[in-house]
Amino acid sequence: MKKIVILWSVILFTSIINVNAQSEKLPNVIFIMADDLGIGDLGSYGQKHIKTPYLDQLAKQGIRFAQHYAGAPVCGPSRSSIISGKHTGHTSIRGNSLVGTNDKEKFDLPLPASEVTLAEIMKQKDYATACIGKWGLGGPLSEGSPNRQGFDYFFGFLNQASAHKHYPEFLYENAEKLPFNKKVYAHDAMEQKALEFIDKNQKKPFFLYFVPTLPHAELKVPNDNVGIYEGLFPEKPFAGDPTGKGFSSQQKPIATYANMVSRLDESVGKIMERLKLLNIEKNTIIIFTSDNGVHDKGGYNPDILDSNGPFRGIKRDMYEGGIRSPFIVKWPEKIKAGTTSFHVSAFYDLLPTLCDILKVSKPKNIDGISFLPALTGVGKQKKHDFLYWELHENGGLQAILKNNWKLIRFGVDLKTYRYELYNLNSDPGELMDVANQYPIMVKKYALLMDQSHTVNSNFPFGYEKSNQ
Repeated sequence: MKKIVILWSVILFTSIINVNAQSEKLPNVIFIMADDLGIGDLGSYGQKHIKTPYLDQLAKQGIRFAQHYAGAPVCGPSRSSIISGKHTGHTSIRGNSLVGTNDKEKFDLPLPASEVTLAEIMKQKDYATACIGKWGLGGPLSEGSPNRQGFDYFFGFLNQASAHKHYPEFLYENAEKLPFNKKVYAHDAMEQKALEFIDKNQKKPFFLYFVPTLPHAELKVPNDNVGIYEGLFPEKPFAGDPTGKGFSSQQKPIATYANMVSRLDESVGKIMERLKLLNIEKNTIIIFTSDNGVHDKGGYNPDILDSNGPFRGIKRDMYEGGIRSPFIVKWPEKIKAGTTSFHVSAFYDLLPTLCDILKVSKPKNIDGISFLPALTGVGKQKKHDFLYWELHENGGLQAILKNNWKLIRFGVDLKTYRYELYNLNSDPGELMDVANQYPIMVKKYALLMDQSHTVNSNFPFGYEKSNQ
């Protein structure tokens, strides 16, 4: 009898240890970021023409953010913002800027080694890390290489300019240049590598930064097969660049764009299915977003499919259509399914949120605020005093969002300032500029812009160049 009691005590003690170990197991994190996808392109955000069943399912199983913002209205600085936890007044990379190398191949200006990245945060807890897709923050031998910024593995486009072609001459695997000779659809190759990474690391915590290039122009799908979208939309054929340097021709730009969005959706579905198959779905956080607003390149007209939803503006605009992004998070048993959050958040909030999930210290001098309470409903959610953006294109742009009042400053390069002010509560479409009606608010918010911007020698505004 005594032996039986001891035996059951050992079994009970072992069970308790196993339960505690399971409850303390670190979650896998899959962050998926589309390229130039509009907030209105998903069914869960109001899309009526493009089919996105898997992303809609993701929203039903998790939480959908109604007011989440990209780091910038263009890809390079937006990616720098999310990887560093800083807004564009502080993050190192603030524009798409190509620099030469010894072999004459050009890469984007490298992210400095001093930046603490998402991947480096994950490595503190011994995560397996991978970036698969478009990097855009430095070449293979630079300090900005993904392999030198916390990622164990990289596959895809290192520079953003090469990512304009969906049938590339080459892709990179870590620092190795792999020839593809324009014979492989890049997205399919990246999707396969993402699934392989999940398979390989299923038994330990992993962080997958999956950043495919769909639906960025050029507009291209395999065999020009637009599938279910054939003949559904009015089309204006796009002639393309005869030199081959620009975007290629496309006879059905609208249907092709729709098909690219659906292909992206199918990739998300395959990832969700793989997690189920491996029985790791419950311990995996999936996050989906887009790097900025919808584009109008390669023959695409975003008005036809209402890609920016109810918002004004597109990529490279400081209007909502240029910076407001879909943001969906699924975390089984932690996030209540089918919920919507009205918490105002931005790309640079992801890094501190992951720090809270992993229970590690946040880097100093970041601009983000953890939105973990908004995800789980546990604890009090802190709010931003304001959000800030800047863009070193189109004459220089800045924007401030505070208490849902948004001020946009134009003509920053030459200090030929012009302002537009909108109340997003009453005017989310930014149709009624009231800057002349509220001069005191304009002055106050303009001061916040000045205080939020730090000089960056690589990305100076025009008036700063004369002072260098």
